[in-house]
Amino acid sequence: MFTPQGPSLRELAVQALSSVEHGYDLLAPKFDETPFRTPDSVLEAVEQALSPLGPFAHGLDLCCGTGAGMEVLRELCRESVTGVDISAGMLAVGRARTGSAPARPAAGPASGGPRVSWVRGDALALPFGPVFDLAVSFGAFGHFLPEELPGLFAEVHSVLRPGGRFAFPLPAPAPPRSPWYWAALGFDTAMRVRNALWRPPFVMYYRPFRLGVVREELQRTGFEVELFALSEFGRRADGSPRCRMVVATRKG
Repeated sequence: MFTPQGPSLRELAVQALSSVEHGYDLLAPKFDETPFRTPDSVLEAVEQALSPLGPFAHGLDLCCGTGAGMEVLRELCRESVTGVDISAGMLAVGRARTGSAPARPAAGPASGGPRVSWVRGDALALPFGPVFDLAVSFGAFGHFLPEELPGLFAEVHSVLRPGGRFAFPLPAPAPPRSPWYWAALGFDTAMRVRNALWRPPFVMYYRPFRLGVVREELQRTGFEVELFALSEFGRRADGSPRCRMVVATRKG
């Protein structure tokens, strides 16, 4: 997709007619060559914004995929970094890449960096206790229906220590005059038609995950919510940031 190394239209069609889990298993070997991978510019902006809030000991990348967000945590966390994802294929690619990547001495203790673990699990039933100081997630929220957000946020709350933080970037919605607005609307409409006609469903919607809904659900779960403008991406005509980082802190 868009590059010779990316998936073909046929491969994307097969993925789109699969379940979320199996679809990403199929896409995993070429995922990093698609536009679906979080851009490095976003990862770097979040890392820079989180750095003053540390130091952190133990980090969790929720719905980690092939591990782009794990690199952020390896810079920020001293002791351990854990990625959790439902797709075994995506985890396998992440493990292989981490095994061939050099350690980053600045990130962790004298051993050369934090311990890195890859865990297959469901974000709506996380297999951890309250052991993490920082949880992040990049580009995964479209896979959760609005009615699933309370359960998702409750799971994240349950695996954070008191005072632990849950952080993620949240771009501002595109205005109706933007072609991205119509592209997202068209994509979501196509997915709703697909899910009405085909089983198993493939849940991926761009538009429902909005700041107002997200902040309200996080606060209801027991988080204190702060917003940080990611200035690297500029501001809209009304002065609001084009992209924010949401930081939800577990009270206590």
